[in-house]
Amino acid sequence: MFDYIIGKVTDIKNNSIVLENNEIGYLIYVSNPYSYEIDIKTKVYIYEHIREEEDSLYGFKTMEEKELFLKLINVKGLGPKMALPMLATGSISGIIDAIERENILYLKKFPKIGEKLARQIILDLKGKLVLSKDIDNNVNKNEEELIEALLALGYKEKEIKKVITLVNKDNSLEEQIKEALKLLLK
Repeated sequence: MFDYIIGKVTDIKNNSIVLENNEIGYLIYVSNPYSYEIDIKTKVYIYEHIREEEDSLYGFKTMEEKELFLKLINVKGLGPKMALPMLATGSISGIIDAIERENILYLKKFPKIGEKLARQIILDLKGKLVLSKDIDNNVNKNEEELIEALLALGYKEKEIKKVITLVNKDNSLEEQIKEALKLLLK
């Protein structure tokens, strides 16, 4: 079992990267392959998924991503190929918040996640997920900046609070503002 691999990214595909370590290229499925750079030494946290006809590696930039992924794949009906896109399209804090608040609509926005599976995720994981303090502090700082920017644009705090949970917190502040504005204009 691998915990992590340090190596150079030699290839980027639409859902994976190839990480070379000691002249061996590891094909690793990742949530956002384009966040990696070719020929840059990188540490990738690894989960090895072994089944009867499959031996796959799944990679993560942070230990928090890996821990959330491991909890998600323990949900009945949710395998690695469904959990990985959740990490690509949603922020860790957003996913945890949606589970804790029982926000089925947020969970249903992910590919192949229907109402039944969203309810199962909430049932299995509510109260069992803890957000790292570092991530929480970073998210709070980013969220404060986003709120300040929207207040400066003339929006009311009540309106902002309605859309703030729907904004992807992994995006840059500029992208978050654009996304929030689109939601506010609906």
